[in-house]
Amino acid sequence: MNSYFEPCMRTFCIAFAMLCLTITGKGQEEFVPPQAKLLARFPFTQLSGGIMIVKAQLDNFPDSLNFVFDTGSGGISLDSTTANYLKLNFVKTEKTIRGIAGIKNVDFSLDHILKLPGLQTTHLDFHINDYELLTSVYGVRIDGIVGYSFFRRYIVRIDYDNLFIEVFTPGIYKYPRGGYLLKPNFSTLPLQTASIDDGRIITSRFIFDTGAGLSFLLSKDFVDDSTVFKKNRKSYPTQAEGLGGKKLMSLSIANEVKIGPYKFRKVPVHVFDDEYNVTSYPLLGGLIGNDILRRFNVVLNYPEQSTHIKPNTHFTENFDYSYTGLGIYQIDGEIRVIDVMPNSPGDKAGFQAGDIIFSVESNISKNIQAYKNLFQNSIGKMRVVIFRNQQPIVLTIDVKDIRH
Repeated sequence: MNSYFEPCMRTFCIAFAMLCLTITGKGQEEFVPPQAKLLARFPFTQLSGGIMIVKAQLDNFPDSLNFVFDTGSGGISLDSTTANYLKLNFVKTEKTIRGIAGIKNVDFSLDHILKLPGLQTTHLDFHINDYELLTSVYGVRIDGIVGYSFFRRYIVRIDYDNLFIEVFTPGIYKYPRGGYLLKPNFSTLPLQTASIDDGRIITSRFIFDTGAGLSFLLSKDFVDDSTVFKKNRKSYPTQAEGLGGKKLMSLSIANEVKIGPYKFRKVPVHVFDDEYNVTSYPLLGGLIGNDILRRFNVVLNYPEQSTHIKPNTHFTENFDYSYTGLGIYQIDGEIRVIDVMPNSPGDKAGFQAGDIIFSVESNISKNIQAYKNLFQNSIGKMRVVIFRNQQPIVLTIDVKDIRH
């Protein structure tokens, strides 16, 4: 009897095993995306605060335009003066854009091609905005901002060590060793969890904003409700520029900021009254700016909703702790003092709105980036030559260290 059933049982076992294999094999089937392919590699320029400028062309216009690479932008945009110069057609819409200093309705110019070195991105709808103030702030013509409409199509690697950007097709991407993969929440903006410790640890979500030339920006509502700062933490009046114009803020220090496993000590923090609810508080606490992000080499993978960060050679560089209370802009080829915060070092040194800065220390370059870098990297007394009513005046400013 055993000899009769053995072949049958053997046949049954083999058939059963094959059935299991078939069922299991079907369960393991999946579509594997292709390997990400390198499309383009091109340089960028860094301005004060770490913001990135890339050169590109629009459609078949031969002019080279300057664009800010900005993860804090929910679309893609052109400066109104540039758009008029190129004689683009505008479409009236009911859409609005929102920034730290205002909300405005915007026109659109539809279906354009952005040409970066080695890469053409088609069917882009640009909203039109006025970037004259940003041009004055940085002393470089700002023709537009590259944001979500571009990033959502690609994997973008930013190398802050060597100042170049690589653009890949979506797909399987091998991240560099030694870094950390973040999984932000995505809307049109990457919303990253981070924590601030200044006597107590507060965790919230923040916009990853490569277009913000600062370290950390918090809404006043977040600061008041969380009581994140120590009671005796000093702050200093200052201002920043954004959509809608200038915005008064206060500048302070957070003892520690942590992103993923990486910690930074003594981080400069701007605090602003978020009257236009840019941060959608309590959804968000503020934003992480490029003076932090530039300390990593970054891979932005919008298709997979992930961001990879790896510390680079800038990781341990000092933050900008200097405080002058001066707002300086490039206007008609001159570097002018436009704003002076009351009781600030600039005010005490005798600066007045309208002063033309001729030299800072021994630098007579008339380069606003050079002058800002000198102010931002110097603590203590500095000699500045200004012209007022066409007469030269020598002023000495005692630049404040906000850590003390």
